[in-house]
Amino acid sequence: MNDQTLTCDFCWHHCKLSEGQSGVCRVRKHVKGKLVTTTYGQIEAVGVDPIEKKPLYHYYPGSRTFSFALFGCNLACQFCQNHTLSQGEPTLSLASERVEPTKIVSMARERGCHSISYTYSEPLVWQDYMLDVATLAKRAGMQNIMVTNGSFSKEALGRLLPVIDAFNLDIKGDETFYKEVCKGRQKPVLDAIAAIAGTKAHLEVTTMLIESMHSRADVAALGRALHERGVQVWHLSRFFPQYKMAHHKPTSEAYLSEMVKLAQQSGIPYIYSGNSHAQRSTFCPTCHAQLIDEHNRIDPLLEHGRCAHCATAIYGVFE
Repeated sequence: MNDQTLTCDFCWHHCKLSEGQSGVCRVRKHVKGKLVTTTYGQIEAVGVDPIEKKPLYHYYPGSRTFSFALFGCNLACQFCQNHTLSQGEPTLSLASERVEPTKIVSMARERGCHSISYTYSEPLVWQDYMLDVATLAKRAGMQNIMVTNGSFSKEALGRLLPVIDAFNLDIKGDETFYKEVCKGRQKPVLDAIAAIAGTKAHLEVTTMLIESMHSRADVAALGRALHERGVQVWHLSRFFPQYKMAHHKPTSEAYLSEMVKLAQQSGIPYIYSGNSHAQRSTFCPTCHAQLIDEHNRIDPLLEHGRCAHCATAIYGVFE
């Protein structure tokens, strides 16, 4: 009998697992002296999305990205918008058919996508499969996009930074919000944001605002924290009732508009509304010329990453 305990380093939890035991994510398991991802290659969702849906507004705007997910998450957010893919138990077994990483790259190319997005659930918990796909995608000249809750371990961040080109990372609220609503912690997320912002990788951050739970003080504090860590693009999105918070009211357009105006005082140059009817154009932060319209059309005034009118450098990748 194997009594050895193994530590998973895929996320901040660093779950210590005995033989047969699964981690918080329910997909990482100690099997015969090894840690395995039990759902490796078992695709739960796949699609081709506008890149703005990730959301990424400053990374190849107007392009489409091949998106997919395996099951699992290392948090337990009561409002999860994709809870069928992230919460509960995996729907597939070890014996289920698996999609080889080479097939994912082929599917993306067949659909005319030059990027692959690891999204819908939490890619951190199936990062071995993501790394296998991303490595092949890089060799094929494609870009890799990770949409994540950001609760990395240092080890995971070190593995992923060489192959992930762009991140959209959630910051959900303050420490109390994380503990009570998400069963997580804020600090690992802020640490990851700071680390990614200091690299060549593209970074955009998203906060889903719940009108009854996020105060003006909360939004102001988040804005300060993100600005201090070098964030350039912040998406504030509306909450819609889901999962264990189906009884809550959706966030109103008026509240979101008020919070966007407040966030604009943070010093972060590009603030956007999400899940909203508000205009989502991109403007030069210096001369306020419109550079990308609400239909994701890039204006000729944006040349080689600079506003042609005033020469201000615009954060992002546009060509």
